[in-house]
Amino acid sequence: MSGRPEKKQKIAESKEEAKVEDAEMKDAEAKPAVEKPKVPEPPKELETDAAPISGAKNQETVTFLTPDTTLNVLSSANGSILMSLNEGGIQHLMAGARASVGVSKGRYMFEVKVLELVHVADPVVQGNNNNNRMSKNVVRVGFSTAGSSLILGATADSICFDSDGAIFHDKKRTVGSLRFGRDNVVAVLLNLDEKSENANTVSLFKDGKRVSQPQALPEGLKGKTLFPHIGFKNASVHMNFGPTPLAPLPFTCHMVQDAAKAHVKLTTYAAPADGKYDVAFPVSLPDEGTFAWMDMFLKKNPTYTELSDRMIMDWAEKSGIWKFKGYQNKSCNDKPEGNFQVKELDDGSIRKALYSIAPLQSRNYIVMEVRGNLMKDTRKELLSKFEMPGFKKTALVVVGEPTADFKKKTAEYTLKAKQEASDRAFKVKKMEEKRQKMQAKQAKEAEKQKKKLEKERAKKLADAKKKFEEEKKKKEAAAAKKEGDEEEKKEEEVEKKEEEP
Repeated sequence: MSGRPEKKQKIAESKEEAKVEDAEMKDAEAKPAVEKPKVPEPPKELETDAAPISGAKNQETVTFLTPDTTLNVLSSANGSILMSLNEGGIQHLMAGARASVGVSKGRYMFEVKVLELVHVADPVVQGNNNNNRMSKNVVRVGFSTAGSSLILGATADSICFDSDGAIFHDKKRTVGSLRFGRDNVVAVLLNLDEKSENANTVSLFKDGKRVSQPQALPEGLKGKTLFPHIGFKNASVHMNFGPTPLAPLPFTCHMVQDAAKAHVKLTTYAAPADGKYDVAFPVSLPDEGTFAWMDMFLKKNPTYTELSDRMIMDWAEKSGIWKFKGYQNKSCNDKPEGNFQVKELDDGSIRKALYSIAPLQSRNYIVMEVRGNLMKDTRKELLSKFEMPGFKKTALVVVGEPTADFKKKTAEYTLKAKQEASDRAFKVKKMEEKRQKMQAKQAKEAEKQKKKLEKERAKKLADAKKKFEEEKKKKEAAAAKKEGDEEEKKEEEVEKKEEEP
């Protein structure tokens, strides 16, 4: 009988708990639900499935021709796998290769798979310099014009996406895509279809998904034939020009290999008639417009590759390598100072590496050593590097009365040099004016602050003096009152004594 009251109590408690739960549920239903912030929807994909190509297609295999690759590029037998040299200081320089088929119309893509990111040792930095903590592994994919710099993104003639998530054009870097790396397949889509909403744009896709919005082509690239281009450093890549993609996009898109014949332009280089490539050695006098002549020669003969310290310096600059005092301060074109403050870049290792690999590649060279080509022993040493049967050596004597074209080019160089010097002087002047203005502003602010502090100090002193005077007066008044009270007390005591009998 004693258990019944306990059972009744438990039942009552259960009913009470149920009432509380019902009330809480009603309160929760009455309160408005907190909505989670909506994730913004990605922009609508404007690219649509490609229509079948009508008419003839490109029949030439898209490949990389030797003159359109940098000296540090190594390729597989079929040319689809590219890698770069990683020793002798050359690992710090960007490698570049431009494809042999360019696109002038329509919409086409090509793919790059990052096979390997090669680990290289940190550069031996001289002194306490930390400026050349360069990115070890870089892959860039994009398009360029025929004959432009092989360092992708370094000039106004190319545009590319970088593996770090940036877009490069004319040395300018902007953020506009997601990063990609080893084992990723990236596709670069070039849209030159005037009827498309994305006309004159380039886009990046990673493993079949869009990772950049369509980027408008710079004005200087519109209306030109654009060639697929790859740039990389300490990496191995697999190139796929089609016709079948490795990672299909959300829509069908023709690849460069499968492009309409009317939409492409081919790059070709004639093989030497005698089967031997030329190695030219200019013989000229120092400071007599030698390098101006050299630039004219290369413009007229684009199949020649320059071998010189000037070329190495230009390559380093376009590769984004930091240099003490910059690249504008040149004491000599023939033997410019390195001052990279990195051992491999300053001790001549790159020069040795380039001269060791140059004879192994089938291309024409022009060896610009102004002093060296005039010296018998040095000239003999340079000639000995090209003893292989696939080369012939030619001396180009650059002396005598200059041609009209050379005079015009020299005048342009002189005007350009003066303009650059004037621009630098103007920039220095403006910087000095800015510095002086800043100093004057700082001095004015300091003087203003000084006066403010002096004013505050004077006020504090005045307040302290006033307070002191007030305290003094209070003390004097208190003392006088005390003295008066004591006098009054004494008088009262005297009167009291006098009143006593």
